[in-house]
Amino acid sequence: MVSAEGVRKRFGGHEVLRGIDLRVAPGEVCCLLGPSGSGKSTFLRCVNHLETVDGGSLRVDGALVGYVQRGDRLFELRPREVAARRREIGMVFQRFNLFPHLTALQNITEAPLRVLREPANEVRERALALLERVGLADKAAAFPAQLSGGQQQRVAIARALAMRPKLMLFDEPTSALDPELVGDVLEVMRGLAADGMTMLVVTHEMGFAREVADTVAFLDDGVVVEAGSPSEVLGNPRHERTRAFLSKVL
Repeated sequence: MVSAEGVRKRFGGHEVLRGIDLRVAPGEVCCLLGPSGSGKSTFLRCVNHLETVDGGSLRVDGALVGYVQRGDRLFELRPREVAARRREIGMVFQRFNLFPHLTALQNITEAPLRVLREPANEVRERALALLERVGLADKAAAFPAQLSGGQQQRVAIARALAMRPKLMLFDEPTSALDPELVGDVLEVMRGLAADGMTMLVVTHEMGFAREVADTVAFLDDGVVVEAGSPSEVLGNPRHERTRAFLSKVL
């Protein structure tokens, strides 16, 4: 579902990604671990072309992300074409990014109605089902300011799912939450994993990575230092840099 080969990204004189190699199979959950500044969030943003790449190739479900290849050259797609491909990739951010003037239900129905032009009754029915799935069936009429951080994040997950994506990206979805609210969000993510959703998750929640991930990748200084099963990377890391990081967070 995700195939990255030698992905590079530079901001000015600083090369944030220095050749990322990573593969995520359909239905897999891959957790990206690493210290701040290691390139995790930048890589995630490259996967749905919120950031352009400066080198290498990045494909989602076999298609280049943000580009088309003609001969041996890559050409960036037009914004409309990028947006069309991005519809199939859901993303949940650290900050919830809900529309403050819309209710929870309206936040979820906005994109299917305006972007996909789907029938209103079908969209509303699916949105209500998603609210129930994330444990917020009684909050359909609530505005974001009336919801806790954990509830807002669960609405954000439901909003992403409303577009029926083939891939879900999570950028530290619990880092902005109070500790007692983290569990509800992780439980929703566990349910998605159990249903076979392909997920790429930047997280510091080691328990979640150990329990739910099929693959764990440890990033440092813009490269994948090592990747493997949770038991391999978390339980028996091969690289000294990985061991040093885990000794501080576990």
